[in-house]
Amino acid sequence: MDSKGIEQMLSVLQATSATAAGRVAEAQSPAAGADFAQVLQNSIAQVSQTQQQAEAMAANFAAGNSTENLHEVMVALQTASLSFQEMIQVRNKLVSAYQDVMNMQV
Repeated sequence: MDSKGIEQMLSVLQATSATAAGRVAEAQSPAAGADFAQVLQNSIAQVSQTQQQAEAMAANFAAGNSTENLHEVMVALQTASLSFQEMIQVRNKLVSAYQDVMNMQV
């Protein structure tokens, strides 16, 4: 996931927090044009694409394709693994935040 997507998600969360606190006018400016669901969906698609590219490189290397070298394949596999782990951590934080909100007494 790129840092732009994370920054957009944070701005959406801050805007939602500000809206809940009653500061609607301030909340609308940071989240201008950022759709939380779209940012999340794009990030997941990017992680999936990274994994597919790494798997294709590994398959090409295993098949003896001379254009792929071991170093590039290993870097691609590690990048895919790290992006997946990052996505899992973001998911865990979102689930934790959701559970905190649901446990609040009104």
